[in-house]
Amino acid sequence: MQLLWWLPFGKVPEIDSEVLHTQLQEARPPIVIDVRTHMEYDAGHIDGAVNVPITELKSRLDSLELQKGHPVVAVCRAAHRSIPAVRLFKRFGIVNSCQLQGGMLAWNNAGLPTVD
Repeated sequence: MQLLWWLPFGKVPEIDSEVLHTQLQEARPPIVIDVRTHMEYDAGHIDGAVNVPITELKSRLDSLELQKGHPVVAVCRAAHRSIPAVRLFKRFGIVNSCQLQGGMLAWNNAGLPTVD
């Protein structure tokens, strides 16, 4: 049985919700990739986030045209699906990548804005 590449094992660098919110206000903000399902994304997401479900990320990575030096933040519901996303970004040379600590649950608990 082949292990699915997107299973959430291990640890990756993280960014706090408040820090990400501040960075999103800067002139050159990080790119936010929301790896939740389309339904989860539609229910509320970080403004400007690009939705690519984790099961599609590997096949769609090239189409995202991510710049290797530009920061990328992977987001999911509870910081599980974003772990393999960050590992994938790093494998493809996006070394300045991390996950949102605690995912959208932490973002929402902090009272930060979302759009739907």
